Amino acid sequence: MGAWSRDQGINGTIVSMFGDPYGDFTKKCGMELVHPGPYDLGLVGRSKRFAMHVVAGIVEYVAVSESEEDPAGDDHPEATCAPALIEAIKNSQSLKK
Repeated sequence: MGAWSRDQGINGTIVSMFGDPYGDFTKKCGMELVHPGPYDLGLVGRSKRFAMHVVAGIVEYVAVSESEEDPAGDDHPEATCAPALIEAIKNSQSLKK
């Protein structure tokens, strides 16, 4: 995760990256990809494509990119990409005002 953080230029910012090598967090959040398509290809224990906005330990927003035709969200990841997450955070903040 450290190398990826450096590559993405987020060291020293408010962004935190965490690994989940055993999938504990992924499973507890209900984000384990268990669809038979990827599973049958040997992708066991893979996480769904998701983004989560957490503030002081409270989950403020969750987005998942998946559909019946695209269970891994690889073809249409837009809901979990930075622009969508930023927009959701802005909308959430404006509702709190």
